Amino acid sequence: MSVGASGPAEQLPASDRVTMPFPVPFVRGNRLRRALVVAISIISIAGPTIAAENAGSDTHFACLIQPKMVLKLGTPIPGLIKEVLVDRGAVVKKGDVVARLDSSVEEAAVNLAKARAADTSAVVSAQAKLDFQRRKEQRADQLKRSQNIAIATADEAESGARVAEADLRQAEANLQIAKLDLARTIEVLNQRTIRSPIDGIVIERTLGPGEYAFDQSHLITVSQINPLNVEVYVPLSQYGKITVGLKGEVYPESPVGGKYPATVTVVDQVFDAASATIGVRLELPNPDYTLPAGLKCDVRFPGIG
Repeated sequence: MSVGASGPAEQLPASDRVTMPFPVPFVRGNRLRRALVVAISIISIAGPTIAAENAGSDTHFACLIQPKMVLKLGTPIPGLIKEVLVDRGAVVKKGDVVARLDSSVEEAAVNLAKARAADTSAVVSAQAKLDFQRRKEQRADQLKRSQNIAIATADEAESGARVAEADLRQAEANLQIAKLDLARTIEVLNQRTIRSPIDGIVIERTLGPGEYAFDQSHLITVSQINPLNVEVYVPLSQYGKITVGLKGEVYPESPVGGKYPATVTVVDQVFDAASATIGVRLELPNPDYTLPAGLKCDVRFPGIG
């Protein structure tokens, strides 16, 4: 046992001994000395950790990966569903047929309109009549000049030619109207075919064959995941630093992981005063659909302090 200036030094049990990075002055009493050791140890260990977190907080933000858009596909006209060609998880391209309504009546109307649009007999007949009336008018005009025909007969021939011209124009107009009616009936038929307006993934099918689809109900939900949206809220201190076009790095949560480049596309001009944050959106390319939507992530902006 060693003796200090104010008396013998008390020995701590081995379990209470703590190795300090610097000398600790002797204080009588195990409790006071133990509290001091613990406090200094916590400060020496936690201090660098807190400093490191604060140093990286300006460039490291929590985010969420979301679909570019989610569309609920419906029908502009009500009808009985004939077939649904896709199910949940199917990959669809823009313009792909995903469902059809029963269209037997519309198909019959299209066939009728095609027959009318293809019938040119009225135009041919009117053209032949016009040609005859013009020849008749020319003969009457020659006879009129030689005074071998009555003036009334010559006027009748001329009027017949004018009437034939009007009949031909009427026949041509009727044929054009028939063609326009064909185009209208085709569009009505096309409305009973539901196509995907985007490239994406089918995430829900709400109706099936034999069910009745209303004009305000939806049949299929399609999610566009190329590109993806990355939504993040940053502190107001980043105002002016994060701008549209800035490149960022997105780190999805496990088990996906990895690092993916993204570009800032939106910086909100209306701030959230309650949380003192700014809404920022990044666009994340996902051409191979390797990244799913709905993931938590971290986003970093290299060079932004």
